[in-house]
Amino acid sequence: MAKTYPKILVTPPGPKAQAVIAKDKLYSSPSYIKEYPLVVERGVGSMVEDVDGNRYLDFMAGIAVASTGHAHPEVVAAIEETARKFLHICSTDFYYPQFSDLCERLAKLAPGPGAKRTFLTNSGAEAVEGAIKLARAHTKRDNIIAFEGSFHGRTTGAIALGSSKVKYRRHFGPLLPGVYHLPYANAYRCLLNRSAEECADSCDCWQAPAERLFRERVGQDEIAAVIMEPILGEGGYVIPPRAFLQYWRDFCDEHGAVLIYDEVQTGIGRTGRMFAAELLDVPPDVICLAKGLGSGMPIGAIVARESVMTWDHGSHGSTFGGNPVCCAAALATLDLVEHGLMQNAARMGSLLLAGFRKLATKHEIIGDVRGVGLMLGIEFVKNRATKEIYHHFVHQLELAAFKRGLLLLGCGQSTIRIAPPLVIDEEDVSTGLRIFDEALSELRVPA
Repeated sequence: MAKTYPKILVTPPGPKAQAVIAKDKLYSSPSYIKEYPLVVERGVGSMVEDVDGNRYLDFMAGIAVASTGHAHPEVVAAIEETARKFLHICSTDFYYPQFSDLCERLAKLAPGPGAKRTFLTNSGAEAVEGAIKLARAHTKRDNIIAFEGSFHGRTTGAIALGSSKVKYRRHFGPLLPGVYHLPYANAYRCLLNRSAEECADSCDCWQAPAERLFRERVGQDEIAAVIMEPILGEGGYVIPPRAFLQYWRDFCDEHGAVLIYDEVQTGIGRTGRMFAAELLDVPPDVICLAKGLGSGMPIGAIVARESVMTWDHGSHGSTFGGNPVCCAAALATLDLVEHGLMQNAARMGSLLLAGFRKLATKHEIIGDVRGVGLMLGIEFVKNRATKEIYHHFVHQLELAAFKRGLLLLGCGQSTIRIAPPLVIDEEDVSTGLRIFDEALSELRVPA
């Protein structure tokens, strides 16, 4: 059966969309970004329809949130069934089956040896905040290592850990003390200007600053936690070499610190594995989840080794974290991801990766194509030899693709992230690559 998307009936934003946008500008907080004028009416699978009837192929999934696609019938059925029973009771104080079922499921799925325990949250930022508290309570230390280019959320503690854009931190200080930022291993942009291959194989461009930090500013035995994204998300969809993760795993083991992975964007099948930690086989002590866990419902989690989750009885809680309806959506999501969608992400991701690398032979402004599963980054440069960042191009590309019916979203300084729902098929892959190519061909490229 032929697909009915993408299909542009009226140049977006159409008249209905314009009316919504006008109201939004009058009454919503000016802090919202609004990347481009998409006004959604509904979504099904990998298709999004706007209020004027335009249909789009979704290659960003609400920043990797719609893991099982929009309105997956099994997720919707789980939501409806649970909502008819009861909408909420505080999980901090009482019990219900959906909560304990999800805690068990995540504890058993989490990578690494030993028993695990789960704390359920409303969001990724809340999971990160809780992980900070957990690490400090467990180690009785204050200091935290985080990484340049990272993003961990927009709450006060989370922005102290993040280092991707100054606007997330500007005028919100003083921030959480005791946070030290170090370079994230990025072989494409080696700090010593080595080739990507040389940097990935044998380079200490990221290790030397760490050793200098511990020599000059803070003791290794004063570190409570090291928090990192196993694949850098907002900072540009960067996959580090395994040695980078292993260095920090060894550091935490040697000095009694807690290794925390922020898998809010990378987890729940996005990389073709349930967790990105499994790709390089370097497990954390604590893992933070959200985004794709509930297929669009607000739920997150902290999953930690039982030996690390030692905070005191009653020391942490949440009124809405682990809401029963959200738990039901998460359980249905995990069923779908484990039994087909994770494998589909690996297959479709391989096709997309090959397709974008082929486009790179045609378009000189594509400096690097990287990623795994359905988490791919296409970085644009003005010059491949110098790797000069092509500022503002990504937004132009977003708009050009949007007008053709493809939804994209940028990250880093000049990278398009490819993070579609895990349900996409070969036709979606082919259509997305075609529109991407057409949009690039339309835009003026540097001389």
